[in-house]
Amino acid sequence: MTPEERDTLFSLCERLSAGDLAMLTRFARFLLNESGGAAASPAPDMPAPAAVPEPENIPRPGDEKVVAAVKRLSKTYFMLDKKKMLGVTSDLVTQHILQGRDAGAVIDELEDVFQQHYQQLRQGDQD
Repeated sequence: MTPEERDTLFSLCERLSAGDLAMLTRFARFLLNESGGAAASPAPDMPAPAAVPEPENIPRPGDEKVVAAVKRLSKTYFMLDKKKMLGVTSDLVTQHILQGRDAGAVIDELEDVFQQHYQQLRQGDQD
């Protein structure tokens, strides 16, 4: 691999989410195994995939508003790609604001959404 190819690859990897980087690493190992290349261990020049960090412990205030909950959950689950949850998150906020859905129920569901995406990331299943 030329230095330019290596720089390009590292530049691309730096812009991937943690879940996508883990998927790329698994795919590279699969290719090595299928091609009869080296064992499925990381190449010496490639960094090992980073472990998924634990969420921050930010307690939920009793009188929390829905938008504040989204901000709190975004800080709690800082490692998640928020773009992947934008649709469901905005739907829930809209249900509260425009349809008058109970804030507590919406926040409960938002917490479930963030938790599910975090579990998917930990399992390496997030696309």
